[in-house]
Amino acid sequence: MAERRRFAKKYCKYSSMKLEAIDYKDLDLLRISMSERGKIMPRRLTGTSKRMQEEVEVAIKRARHMALVPYIVNTHDLSEAAYSKY
Repeated sequence: MAERRRFAKKYCKYSSMKLEAIDYKDLDLLRISMSERGKIMPRRLTGTSKRMQEEVEVAIKRARHMALVPYIVNTHDLSEAAYSKY
């Protein structure tokens, strides 16, 4: 019979920082819950609590609307820039 894997327990990074609320202008905090392509990462991957995940989603959407964070990251342009060096 196959052994079950034991994973480390996920915890909310925002709660451990003892934050009351998440501000849309604090981009370093928002980057914790965003992928490299600019997508909002789900709770099951980040371990964020439900209340903080809801605040993060609203803050990221506000930051996108204010053009602080891009809606879409074009990875095609990034790969062309990397190859243009050579």
